[in-house]
Amino acid sequence: MLAALNAPFPWTRRHVLSLEDFSAAEYALVLQTAGSFQQVLARRNRKVPTLQGRIIVNLFFESSTRTRTSFELAAKALSADVVNFSATTSSLTKGETIFDTTRTFLAMGMDIVVVRHRDSGVPHAVARDLEQLGSPVSVINAGDGQHEHPTQALLDLFTLCTLLDAYDPRPELLAGKKIAIVGDILHSRVARSNLCSLVTCGAEVHLAGPPTLLPGEFRQYGATLHHHLAPALEGADFVMTLRLQKERMGDYLLPSLREYHRLYGITRERLALCRPGVRLLHPGPVNRGVELSSDLLDDPRLSLVSQQVTSGVAVRMALLYLLAGGKAA
Repeated sequence: MLAALNAPFPWTRRHVLSLEDFSAAEYALVLQTAGSFQQVLARRNRKVPTLQGRIIVNLFFESSTRTRTSFELAAKALSADVVNFSATTSSLTKGETIFDTTRTFLAMGMDIVVVRHRDSGVPHAVARDLEQLGSPVSVINAGDGQHEHPTQALLDLFTLCTLLDAYDPRPELLAGKKIAIVGDILHSRVARSNLCSLVTCGAEVHLAGPPTLLPGEFRQYGATLHHHLAPALEGADFVMTLRLQKERMGDYLLPSLREYHRLYGITRERLALCRPGVRLLHPGPVNRGVELSSDLLDDPRLSLVSQQVTSGVAVRMALLYLLAGGKAA
């Protein structure tokens, strides 16, 4: 397996900032590489020396549990050195700019920087600044505002494809599959990235949510929009629920959480509209009893949430590996 990882890959990206222009071939490459690393993670010794001597910086300006920890575990499993940045204890509190912070880590010898920020476009701006400096450092977008969350969509893709074929996960497995994404589409960077990946891989994506949280502009992604839940769920192979991002909402977008759950909450009764064997996804964190009922979240026959978290480490290992050149240091 390790010999296969050292084979040359047709990977040309320097950064992973968005999935808007990802090709099916690139998705296939990420899935194949993540599948190899998933085998590593299943061993008793979960580390390989692939990125030994490389420095990965997690530059998180926004709170995160799953994404930051996943990147840290992925880098350590590849034997890289990891630096976790905390904005609240940094020189940003003294007036330092984001660019100055990044340049400080650049001077310390970082190879890849993972950026998460509450404002859209910050990872792109960091990448442009590094390029203007002539630096070869790669940037990974770990979530920027209401724009995108590429690695979440890639781990969702890997979760779905490994469920359909554990030995050969590949994009074409999703061709013709109906996937319903339900909830706060307006504020969701996860939804935007998943739309890019799922539509490119041939899935039929249906979005459902209140009119205030599902504007018509999302049709441009190739999705079908519903302001009622039933038609989105009817015949669905997979259902992805999204957290209501109350911290990003203004007033009056929802009458109440109770009313939202009554109209759009996923329950066992509503899943009867889907295909037999339907499975549930959620990027987390979950508002239990709002987006979906607790009994569904905790039912291993239905919920893929734990598999999503597990998939995240393998997928992020794959991206770090590919951005580092696809070969041992």
